Amino acid sequence: MKGKQLHLGPNTPAGGIRSRCREPLPRGGRRAGAGRPGRLRACAQRRAKRHAAAFAPLGWITTGGVRCAGKPLEARESHAGAVLAEASELTHGRIWRIAGPIVLSNATVPLLGAVDTGVVGQLGQAAPIGAVGLGAVILATLYWIFGFLRMGTSGLAAQAHGAGDGAERAAILYRALLIGAAAGLCFILFQALLFQGAFRVAPASPEVETLARQYLSIRIWGAPATIALYAVTGWLIAIERTRGVLVLQLWMNGLNIALDLWFVLGLGWGVPGVALATLIAEWTGLALGLWLCRGAFGPVFAAARARLADRAALRVMLDVNRDIMIRSVLLQASFTTFIFLGAREGDVTLAANQVLLQFLGITAYALDGFAFAAETLVGQAVGARSAAGVRRASRMAMQWGFAGAGALALVFAAAGPALIDLMTTSPEVRGEARIYLAWIVAAPLVGSAAWTYDGIYIGATLTRAMRQLMILCVAVYAMALALLVPVFGNHGLWAALMVLNGARSALMWRSAPQAAAKADAA
Repeated sequence: MKGKQLHLGPNTPAGGIRSRCREPLPRGGRRAGAGRPGRLRACAQRRAKRHAAAFAPLGWITTGGVRCAGKPLEARESHAGAVLAEASELTHGRIWRIAGPIVLSNATVPLLGAVDTGVVGQLGQAAPIGAVGLGAVILATLYWIFGFLRMGTSGLAAQAHGAGDGAERAAILYRALLIGAAAGLCFILFQALLFQGAFRVAPASPEVETLARQYLSIRIWGAPATIALYAVTGWLIAIERTRGVLVLQLWMNGLNIALDLWFVLGLGWGVPGVALATLIAEWTGLALGLWLCRGAFGPVFAAARARLADRAALRVMLDVNRDIMIRSVLLQASFTTFIFLGAREGDVTLAANQVLLQFLGITAYALDGFAFAAETLVGQAVGARSAAGVRRASRMAMQWGFAGAGALALVFAAAGPALIDLMTTSPEVRGEARIYLAWIVAAPLVGSAAWTYDGIYIGATLTRAMRQLMILCVAVYAMALALLVPVFGNHGLWAALMVLNGARSALMWRSAPQAAAKADAA
């Protein structure tokens, strides 16, 4: 160990970072502790942990990762992965440091929609409210297609981070940003066709359609920023900077709300004012997001740019994103089918189902944080070739997922009737929703494992398995609908939804060992 220093790339101060374990040599030239390799090894490990923990989250680890002077070039990447794995001990506190900001970030999302509706509602007319709502749904549906970009970027970047490969980690962000920019430009170029098709599927009154077109013609210019933000969010999650995700969400939603109030109530710009407020929030949000990702544009830029067109990496990225998109379309189709079949049960039952689905939305927002933690930690463990790390991260994320699900089930059981009363004033809808409340109490417990497994599979990029298992689960769901709904009506519909989530949990549990096996084979 004599004379060695720890180097962390071009941003390391001149002369490297000297060991805090260095001691003045006593008379005779022999270092205290010499001949005690265990003590010196432990000292070196502690030093490596301090420096890797300090520099890795900032994106300051270069292509070679963290290395000790004199380390052979061919060993640098594996050494970097080992140092990063040692540097970040997996604890319950670490799980919460990833999950907590995501839960808080998700809590701000419904607030923005409520403010948009409330501000436009001050105009005293129904048409502007309908126009903003319809326009927002159309754009959300179009952008949702590219939701795979967030998940795919998270899994791939987490693996590169775990391997200590800063250049590939940055290149993954660059590729995802280019996809987002290209998709957004396509939306802008073909907006007339897209909007025409949307209004054919969801026709509205002439007044609402006119206002909605005004809204869409402004908002569509934010498409490149919105889709690129999926990539930014996924990348920040991958390197455990979820506080950055929270800051980003607070900035965008806070600015949007402030501009809503100014443009609509202060300046009287109406529906176009709401659209312009969102457009400004989207582009400033992208600017802030790129600043938060500035580590990807530092010393690793040249090496990352050289890898941008790497065929093997592009193929992996396309395969991962394709599989996630297919899986997401199937999942969304399952929920859409639930809503359509519920409409056959009558207006009151349809309204009751819509109220109860808000409970499912709350559940998803609350438990997403643990799924995201699984994405990050499992992905890093796979990149570091640590099967034990994969198993431990999966187990701990699952434990917190079940704990959160149990807490939500208790809240829904105790406060469910009161929450229903807050959401609707209709006595008929309140009574109908109470009939099916037991299914909502069961939903978090049945679906918790599936939601956490989503994060595990994404982190390990077992996306092909996700896609195939979702196809099987949708087939099981279709059989349950065919058997249960004709006999039990709306109870059968809710039971079929539980079957879907239960099947996802069971089938993903059977295939979960593939994640650890992938770490061994990496």
